[in-house]
Amino acid sequence: MKDIYPFSSRFLNLGGVRCHYLDEGHGEVLVMVHGNPTWSFHFRRLVQSLRDRYRVVVPDHIGCGLSDKPQEYDYTLRRHINNLEQLIRELGLKRITLIMHDWGGPIGMGYAVRHPENVHRLVVFNTAAFWLPELPLGLHILRQPVIGPFLVRRLNVFARGAPYVACRRKRLTGKERAGYLAPYNNFANRVAVWRFIRDIPLGRAHPSFATLRDVEEGLPQLRDHPLLIIWGGRDPVFTYRFLDEWERRFPAAFVRVIEDAGHFVVEDGFDEILLWLNEFLRGDTAIRRIPSGAAHQNR
Repeated sequence: MKDIYPFSSRFLNLGGVRCHYLDEGHGEVLVMVHGNPTWSFHFRRLVQSLRDRYRVVVPDHIGCGLSDKPQEYDYTLRRHINNLEQLIRELGLKRITLIMHDWGGPIGMGYAVRHPENVHRLVVFNTAAFWLPELPLGLHILRQPVIGPFLVRRLNVFARGAPYVACRRKRLTGKERAGYLAPYNNFANRVAVWRFIRDIPLGRAHPSFATLRDVEEGLPQLRDHPLLIIWGGRDPVFTYRFLDEWERRFPAAFVRVIEDAGHFVVEDGFDEILLWLNEFLRGDTAIRRIPSGAAHQNR
């Protein structure tokens, strides 16, 4: 896998467990925060393309990727935010740009609302950082106490299915699919995949609901931060309702929509995304915002 993931692994102790992360290049700091059931592998091509001009730091959440996978652990949104906060503090990262996907949205924005002064810019791909209780039927089934662990941990249907379902414009190669699956090769190693699904706060009584509300209530302090939104239009989980909510909360955001891309928008639309991201990071006025109607005209 080294040919498509050619990075040096680094590790940081977070309360007795090892967090794996990438730390590539030099210069202005970009921190990329992945979702579930992915890991730092998801951002591999962005890391390779940007490390010649930026310092790119990409952690694997505890339980994910090459990080430790403790079976008894507080796999909650609050703990993941705390872990990201500790990593950024211990690495001494300043004036960072956060690049977030899926669960990386609430985790990364959870850090940003705690430390808005240390965040320079924000980039989001198909994610949320606010409560919008929509969930496809399949995820509802995977959340159930008995059938969920059987399907997610025993049969690995969630991690195995994601590279197929989440890419709508292109087909990943066998080597790329194997890369996504490599850390989740047995029942024990899929513990966080299952716990992330269970941690989706659909109701107010859920343990992570209050944490997500804290993130949501802190978003107004980030309204003046430059924000780039890149959206895959064929995402069955993060639908256009989520994009509309981002735009409502951040009316000055730069918006790009790839209508035929899926949830793994970075895989489906890599060439366009790299162009837009480079423009945004340079502060290029060419990326001026597409009006909502124009961006969504084909939906």
